[in-house]
Amino acid sequence: MSSSSRPGMSSPDTITAHIESITHEGHGVAHVDGKAVFIEGALPGETVRYRTLNRGKTFDLGRMIEIVEASPDRVTPRCPYFGVCGGCSLQHLRAEAQLPAKQKILRDNLTRIGKVEPEFWLPALDGQHWGYRRKARLGAHVVKMKGGVIVGFREKRTAYLASLASCEVLHPCVSALLPALSKLIATLSTPNRIPQIEIAVGDNATAFVFRHLVPVTADDDARLADFGRQHDIQIFRQPGRPDQLVPVWPENPEPLVYRLPDAEVDLEFAPADFIQVNAELNQRMVARALELLDPQPGESVLDLFCGLGNFTLPLARRAGRVLGIEADAVLIEKAQRNARRNQIQNAEFHLANLYSPDTPNPWGAEHFDKWLLDPPRTGAVEVVKRLPMEGGPRRILYVSCNPGTLARDSEMLVHTKGYRLVAAGVMDMFPQTSHVEAMALFERTK
Repeated sequence: MSSSSRPGMSSPDTITAHIESITHEGHGVAHVDGKAVFIEGALPGETVRYRTLNRGKTFDLGRMIEIVEASPDRVTPRCPYFGVCGGCSLQHLRAEAQLPAKQKILRDNLTRIGKVEPEFWLPALDGQHWGYRRKARLGAHVVKMKGGVIVGFREKRTAYLASLASCEVLHPCVSALLPALSKLIATLSTPNRIPQIEIAVGDNATAFVFRHLVPVTADDDARLADFGRQHDIQIFRQPGRPDQLVPVWPENPEPLVYRLPDAEVDLEFAPADFIQVNAELNQRMVARALELLDPQPGESVLDLFCGLGNFTLPLARRAGRVLGIEADAVLIEKAQRNARRNQIQNAEFHLANLYSPDTPNPWGAEHFDKWLLDPPRTGAVEVVKRLPMEGGPRRILYVSCNPGTLARDSEMLVHTKGYRLVAAGVMDMFPQTSHVEAMALFERTK
């Protein structure tokens, strides 16, 4: 049955539809004449008028023209750039309603793709909805028609940058400096060759990394240093690879650090390193991982996709031994350094490619009581394939940033490898966006 309503159409190419749900990209979902339509800006429960942008074989894309009946969860976006800037997609949805929407996306993926259902749902992990983002990559571009240098995130549906004077989700100390950052770049010798600025906020300091495509001048370095000194920001240049950072101010900057106080661990990281963008949620996520995996002094734990030790070192505080495996040699070196920094001697780190089916088993024939998986968006399918049919780890905790690949891997774990999905739940690592982070606990059935 169609959910379209032909009466009341404002023009022949405008259609009225009832919104049933929301996608992982933040689009409202309707069915018109039996075909799915994804409508940007529409919320579940609403009746809207939309115009078709693209027609596909299995679904159409639409742009909302008018809200006929609004959802009670619709709110006025806090940010003046919402709808233009591509950094956020859910500011029009009440913050308290965002988590249930993300939980539904997770549930739908698990049942539809994975054909699994958890025995119970974990309470969603929530935190501050604004000013949470401690890591970001901002674009920069000279646009004379808009008055100079634009600094911001990409616009929705275009390759252009949204010119931001502030950002409601960035850490407040960074948001306040966006206008000054734009002015600074405009004073450099080749402002059109500074394509991006990496932002990193530690517990002890904040750093800006300026990517430059041509050599800078001594005067440029002086201006960058003055900016850093004035605002108490570490300044780096990045002329080449992501890990090729040249300190500008101070000459010998102290390492950035973030702390996991419940685990009595603090971790050094460089401004270009991957870390979780939301410090509060990361602390809660690590605490929940320890609770669910429940490592014991006599147990060995395998931490795959370990990064610089975000889970490995807290696990090592409780387990007998932990082995972390990561494909990035730089991160392995930093994880080892973090183990020494925290005087943790029962954590080891090995370098191995976990994405290739041709890589020899990086943990050999060694048995581990429990596993933790924290893969990128592509998931951990090649790792899951390596699980033995018998005698695998008793418990596996899967931390996911993509409900689709989590569901795919869950199907293999449950229907092929002999595990049961004990629990699952979402974590609001990126409030105001459609990103769905989740955690799933599996236990061996035999």
